[in-house]
Amino acid sequence: MVGSMKYWIWLSSLVKIPPRKRLRLLEYFRDPAFIWEASEAELKALSFVIPQMAGCILDRQSRGMAPKLYEDIGKCGADMITLRDGRYPETLRNIPDPPVVLYCRGRLERDAVCIAIVGSRRATRYGLDMAGRLSGELARRGVTIVSGMARGIDSKAHRGALEAGGKTVAVLGCGIDIVYPEENLELMKKICQSGAVISEYLPGTPPKAFNFPARNRIISGLSQGVAIVEANERSGSLITADFALEQGRDVYAVPGNIDSANSLGANR
Repeated sequence: MVGSMKYWIWLSSLVKIPPRKRLRLLEYFRDPAFIWEASEAELKALSFVIPQMAGCILDRQSRGMAPKLYEDIGKCGADMITLRDGRYPETLRNIPDPPVVLYCRGRLERDAVCIAIVGSRRATRYGLDMAGRLSGELARRGVTIVSGMARGIDSKAHRGALEAGGKTVAVLGCGIDIVYPEENLELMKKICQSGAVISEYLPGTPPKAFNFPARNRIISGLSQGVAIVEANERSGSLITADFALEQGRDVYAVPGNIDSANSLGANR
């Protein structure tokens, strides 16, 4: 096991510590190894470290899991791209809460021009047609399409890019070794061949509902702009739009039928 990677894996496994706090720890200590070696007194002396955080960092069980986690990453054919790695996408590195580690299958281009296309899981025919058309036309012009590989608009955006012979990146809300939804197995394989499938979550992490809002900041963070194609008033796509605005990205929306609940969020 590569020694330095042990500390990065361990730091990324501390999911009870919010991403912005993990980033602050990394900025203060400069290296995950120094966080690992910090004493309880050193940690508690930091104004942004609450007792629960200190306990999480000092937990022996999480430290003991690092070698197995490293093996799991190798078994599923994933690559590790740390925040200090030269391959880490610059647009994502500069958001307020970048993942400390990206787990990647395929090839993630550091300086690609990316547009995110996201929308409803229960998309209408119109929404699917627009997602496929928009992603295909952008892909033919050399733009990488970023989405979340969910049912509906996301999957159609990935397929539109692939059918146009372009590149696409899928950002998962689960481990890189898990296909979610299950029917996207073949799509996931094709994305890995022409682009990348990435996640901040360790292999084996199930697709829990609370993972997806955090995942959305990566979708927008990788992209120069975010296009919403069909979204109801409570759609997770609007969370992606909010992250995009916070990150200084452009936000676009495909107009929809004003009488359709599926278009209320996008039209707004």
